[in-house]
Amino acid sequence: MKKQLLFVLLAAGMCYFQEAKSQELPSDVTPNYTLAQRFTEDKLKNMLFSTTVDPHWFQKGNSFWYEYKTTNGTNWYVVNPATKTKHPLFDLDKLASEVTEIMKTPFTSQHLPIQKLEAQADGSTFTFQVKTPKDSAYFSYNYNTRKLTELKDKKEDKYPEWASISPDGKTVVYAKDMNLYRMSREDYEKIKKDGNDKSITEIPLTTDCVKSFGFGEPRSLLNTDTLCNGKRRYPDDLVWSPDSRHFAITLTDSRAVKELWVINSVAEPRPTLETYKYQMPGEAEAPVEYLLLFDMDNNSYKQIATSAYKDQTLQIARKPLLEKQRDMKEQPRCWAGDNNRFFVTRSSRDLHRIDICSYTIGESAIRPIIEERMNTYIEVRPLAAINNGKELVHWSERDGWAHLYLYDDQGNLKKRLTSGPWHVDQILKVDEAKRVVYFLANGKEKDENPYYEHLYRVNLDGSGLQLISAGDYFHETRMDDDCQYFVDNYSRVNTVPSSDLYDNTGRKIMSLEQSDFSQMFAAGYQFPQPFKVKADDGITDLYGVMYKPFDFDSTKVYPIIDYVYPGPQVEATVYPFKAMTPRTDRLAQAGFIVISVGNRGGHPSRSKWYHNYGYGNLRDYGLADQKAAIMQLADRYKFIDIHRVGIHGHSGGGFMSTAAILQYPDFFKVAVSCAGNHDNKIYNRWWSETHHGVKEEVTDKGDTAFVYNIKSNPEIAKQLKGHLLLIHGDIDNNVHPGNTLRVVNALIRANKRFDMLILPQQRHGFGDMNEYFYWRLVDYFSQHLLGTSETSVDIPNR
Repeated sequence: MKKQLLFVLLAAGMCYFQEAKSQELPSDVTPNYTLAQRFTEDKLKNMLFSTTVDPHWFQKGNSFWYEYKTTNGTNWYVVNPATKTKHPLFDLDKLASEVTEIMKTPFTSQHLPIQKLEAQADGSTFTFQVKTPKDSAYFSYNYNTRKLTELKDKKEDKYPEWASISPDGKTVVYAKDMNLYRMSREDYEKIKKDGNDKSITEIPLTTDCVKSFGFGEPRSLLNTDTLCNGKRRYPDDLVWSPDSRHFAITLTDSRAVKELWVINSVAEPRPTLETYKYQMPGEAEAPVEYLLLFDMDNNSYKQIATSAYKDQTLQIARKPLLEKQRDMKEQPRCWAGDNNRFFVTRSSRDLHRIDICSYTIGESAIRPIIEERMNTYIEVRPLAAINNGKELVHWSERDGWAHLYLYDDQGNLKKRLTSGPWHVDQILKVDEAKRVVYFLANGKEKDENPYYEHLYRVNLDGSGLQLISAGDYFHETRMDDDCQYFVDNYSRVNTVPSSDLYDNTGRKIMSLEQSDFSQMFAAGYQFPQPFKVKADDGITDLYGVMYKPFDFDSTKVYPIIDYVYPGPQVEATVYPFKAMTPRTDRLAQAGFIVISVGNRGGHPSRSKWYHNYGYGNLRDYGLADQKAAIMQLADRYKFIDIHRVGIHGHSGGGFMSTAAILQYPDFFKVAVSCAGNHDNKIYNRWWSETHHGVKEEVTDKGDTAFVYNIKSNPEIAKQLKGHLLLIHGDIDNNVHPGNTLRVVNALIRANKRFDMLILPQQRHGFGDMNEYFYWRLVDYFSQHLLGTSETSVDIPNR
C-alpha cells in the first residue's frame, strides 16, 4: 500500500513537473516589435483607403455620385443606372490647374483637397470647398458643361444644430433653459446671419419645466457649467405630423433618478466634477416618461395617457429619411402615419411585454394594436407604416426566429411574410406602389456562414421571396428611394472588398470598384482565416476568425490570445472585411495567434434560443464555449500552444476576460481587461436588466419592486492565479471606473498581485490614448506569454 501511494505521489509530481517545465520553456517565438510597428494607426491611414462605395443619390432620378480613394488619389464618379454608365465627375488635371490659377496655391490632380461636395437639386450643379491650412475657396461646378465658377461671396453655411424645422419649412421648434420654444422661419434666418439679433420673437410653448424634468437638458454637467444659460438645444424625440400642424414628443421626469459622478483630475486650472443621472439595476428610483402632443395653431399641448406598466418606456415611430435627403439640410423628422395618427412602442421594464400602439388626434390615450409577449426580453425593430399607416410591416421573434408580419391599422394580422429557421435583421425599403418589401437577413442560405447578411425581397401578400444580393459574402447594401437599384458592397475577412451595382431583381448592372490593397500587400499583409468549431455542448456551431503574424512559421509554436465580447447585442467577431485593429490582427503581429469567436448567447442575428442562452447568467454563460473553441483549435493546429493562453476584451469583453481568468485559472494564463463592467450592480439598468433579466414582484399592498442579482467578478477575485492587467479611463461615464476599482479592492483583500493602468481624461473608448494602450497590450502579453518584452521607457514611435 505504501509503495502504491509513493508511486502515485511520484507520478503526480512528475506530471506537475512536466507541466511546469513545458510552461517555463523559452518560446521559439520572440516579440516582433518591428513587424507590429509596421502597421501603426498612422501608417495604416496611408496604406488602405476606400473599401466601400457610399452612393449619394440625386434629388431627382436614380443617378448618384460617390468618391473613392486609392493609392492614385481620390476620384469622384457619377453613375446613371438606367444607361449603365459611370463617368468621372471631374477632369481632375484640368480642375487642379483651374483651382491653382484662382487660389494662387499649387495643386495636382492627386492632391486636390475637395471638401463638402454636394449635388444641387438640378442634378448637374455641384458645389464644394477647397481648403488648405492657409486659405479656402468655394466653387460651383457644372457637370454637363465642365464649367468651374468661384463663389467669391460665399461664406461657410451655418445650419444650427438646435433647430427642428417643420415639414412645411415655416416653423422652428427648439429647447432653451429646459422649456420648448418656437420661432418663425424668418426669425430663424436672421439668427443664422447674426446669432445676437435682438429683433427675433421667441414664443414659449412650455414654461414650467425644471431641472431633470425638461427638454434639451445635457446628459451631464460639470461643476463649472450653468444649466440655464440661454443656449438653444435640439429637442430629442420630437416628430412632426406631415402637415406641420402638430408635433409629438416624449418628456422624461428623471428627478428621482440618483446621480453618479466622475472627476477629471487633469482639467485646467482645477479638477472638475461631472454629474449625471444614472439608474442602476433594481433601483426603484426610475425615470418616468410622458407623451405630449402640441398644436401649432394655438401653441397648446396636452398629455396623452400611456400608462400600462410600472417604469415603462415609450418610443414614437418615425418615418425613415429618404436617401435623397441625406445631403439636404434642415430636414424634418416626421412621425410614421398620417396627419391625424401616429404609432408608439410601449415596453415594460422587464421587456417581457411590448405593445405597438396607435394614437389618433382628439383621443385621450394610446391604444395597443399589436402585443408581443415572451418570458425573456423582447427585441424590437423600426415599424414600417404603409399607405400613411393603413398597413404595418412588423418585425417579431415570436416563433423563435425574426420574421416579418403584415397587419392592418387595427392590429389584425393580414399575412405572415417570411418564415423558417433564419433571421430577418431589418426592413430596408418598402415599394408601396408595387407592394414589395426589401429587407436584410442572414442564415437562410445553405452551407454559408450564418452571419453573412444578404438583401431579399418579398411581396406584401407573402409571395415572391427572393435573394437579390447573392454570393458567399457579407453584403452591405444601399438602395435608392424608388427601390429600383442598389449598391452592393460585399466582402469577407479574407477577400478584397468589392462594390457592384444591381437592379431590384438582383441583375448585375455594372462593377463599380475593388479596393486597392497594393500597399498593404507590399507591406506584407495577409488575410486572416475564418474557422468553425463546436460549442461546449458539442452541437452548436460557432464561427470565428484566426489572425496570424504576417511572418508566420508553421514549424514554430505560438501562444494564443482570445479577443472576446460576450454579447448579447453583438459578438467580437467580424465577418465582412474591416481595417486592421489593435485588438486582433495588429496584436498578432507581435508574435501571437489571435482569435475571436462567437459563443452561445452572444449575437441577436441567429435564433432567439442562441441569443438568449445567457439570460439569467450574465457573467459565465460564454466562458465554456470560448475555452472549448481554443481547445479544438489547438487540437487542429500544432502551431498553437495550449499551455500559453491569453484573453482580453473591452467593456463587456473586459468583464468576460476577467471572469475567464478567474473561473478557469489553470487554462487562461494572462488577461488584459479594459473598461469592464465587472460588477453589474453599478452598471446601467438597461443593459444589465435587459440581458440578465429582472423579476417584477408586486406586494400585497400593490407596490411593485424589481428584483435583480448578477454574479460579479469581485466575488471570485480570490481565484486568480495568472497575470491580470486592468485598464480603465478615469472619466468613463458609461461603465463607471468604480467597476474596475471594485475588482482591485477584492484582489488586494485576497492578497493577489495584479497590474492596473488608468488612462486620464478617457471615456469608455480610449480616444487619443488608444495607440499607447496598444503598445502596453503588446508589452503585457509579450512579457507573460513569450517570456520577454520591450523594457525601454519610450513607447515605439508611430
